[in-house]
Amino acid sequence: MSDLVAVLFDDEHTALEMRAELAKLQKEYLIEMDDVVVVTKDAEGKIKLHQAVNLTAAGALSGGFWGMLIGMIFFNPLLGLALGAGAGAISGKLADIGIDDKMMKDMAESFKPGNSALFVLVRKMTADKVLDDLKAFAGKGKILRTSLTKDREDELRKVLEA
Repeated sequence: MSDLVAVLFDDEHTALEMRAELAKLQKEYLIEMDDVVVVTKDAEGKIKLHQAVNLTAAGALSGGFWGMLIGMIFFNPLLGLALGAGAGAISGKLADIGIDDKMMKDMAESFKPGNSALFVLVRKMTADKVLDDLKAFAGKGKILRTSLTKDREDELRKVLEA
């Protein structure tokens, strides 16, 4: 079971910095994330989702490989590559894994222009070490929503909203 954590920031860059820090912690095996997305609202009020993985590109790459392989079997690798890449790109574009995009966009409607938010789906973590590493973000964020237990949410609030 994964827990959702959403943190709001007053600028567009802090959420990206925090995502980079969480990625570093994941490489150190201190946190395991299913999904992490930064949502920004620019000065004109346009909302943009910054996904960690571009599913369209990944689908096109995977589809292209399999299409070329099947095309080689049937003596037409270029046609197989083109069809496979197209099908992979479409399936990647339509796939929505992790955090619901509509929910994030709906929440972002209430942001002020220039704000950003970090949405993280955490599978498991070494809480004390992760929270200790996130102290650099103290006072910069505000917890929007979590599915954490009350005690863990309070610990996170102490670190980020201090």
